[in-house]
Amino acid sequence: MRNFLRFLKSKSFLIQIGLAFGILLVLIFLVFRWLNSTTNHGEFVEVPDFSKLSVMEMRQKVENSGLRYEVVDSANYNPDYPRFSIIEQNPTAGTKVKSNRKIYFTVNPSGYKKVTVPKIIQVTKRNASSMLKAVGLDVQRVTYIDQLGKDMVYYIKYKGKDIKPGDKLPKTSKIELICGNGNVPGGAVIQNDSE
Repeated sequence: MRNFLRFLKSKSFLIQIGLAFGILLVLIFLVFRWLNSTTNHGEFVEVPDFSKLSVMEMRQKVENSGLRYEVVDSANYNPDYPRFSIIEQNPTAGTKVKSNRKIYFTVNPSGYKKVTVPKIIQVTKRNASSMLKAVGLDVQRVTYIDQLGKDMVYYIKYKGKDIKPGDKLPKTSKIELICGNGNVPGGAVIQNDSE
């Protein structure tokens, strides 16, 4: 035990401790230098605004900026943006990021998704309008024909053509309801464009 304590106080032990401490400091310094060079510490790229660019234009701009990208499909068509253009990006424009950072893009689809025309034949005009609105369709016009069921839907038209419940139409399509006016069949057609 005395020999061990004497060794701890010896000059050779203190020199070894000093050398080990010096080597440790040099290693820490080298590791920090290496981290700074490989992680581009303090070097940032400002994310450009890719809004409304086509996918091809976006790719070129991303590559020129030293960034990477991933395209995420969009579920909802936005009429304020061109088809197949960038409608959203993450991180947002102006954000400072490291070089080679991945930017996520949402692309505007080619148009509205299609919805199914609900079963509105033999339903009142009021209920039919509510059912259509619930799926994303609009009533552009109501035309009345001589049928006993007043305000009862007998036919549906889209762009002048007859359609049936179950048919698929682009969301936000405007359709025409053909309803009864409460008169006996054989009378004149009455149109009401107020709705």
